[in-house]
Amino acid sequence: MDFNFKEIATATMVLFAVIDIIGSIPVIISLKEKSGTIKSGRASIVSALVLIVFLFIGEEILKLIGINVYEFAVAGSFILFFIALEMILGITLFKQKEGNMESATIFPIAFPIVAGPGSLTSLLSLRAEFEMENIIVAILVNVVVVFIVLRTSGSLQRFLGKNGIAIIEKIFGVILLAIAVKLFASNIQELFN
Repeated sequence: MDFNFKEIATATMVLFAVIDIIGSIPVIISLKEKSGTIKSGRASIVSALVLIVFLFIGEEILKLIGINVYEFAVAGSFILFFIALEMILGITLFKQKEGNMESATIFPIAFPIVAGPGSLTSLLSLRAEFEMENIIVAILVNVVVVFIVLRTSGSLQRFLGKNGIAIIEKIFGVILLAIAVKLFASNIQELFN
């Protein structure tokens, strides 16, 4: 085991920026309103498992089905794009299935909001630079932050109020849209190179 604080700190910050759970608060609150409940613990555990499993076998899985990292990231950028459109325009593209009140916990909270294409692609990049154990610690730190945000989303909702949430939702919708465009642009270039 070669734990390196600098590597852990860098990987943690990279993942924190990509996951952007603080920016996802409006999405989480609106999903909570649609589905009634979000199981914070389950969403955090599923996210951690997806991220850690993908860290070890992600590239192999993509190669096995004939998809490269860039194609995966382009597909992921479309998901982020549609979530951003929902936030900005106030429309509903993600339909909640009747009688399935738990589905928001796994989709879209655990995937693609937390363990999304951006974070999964970032893991593959980090793996090339850092030791595996340092990346795992970074994942766990981020999952704890995700758990805290999911757990306190109700309090945050009361603190911000409806107008505050609406404003934040529009602002972060535009930011998410910009991230989707950036993810699309940088990876589509790689596809054609």
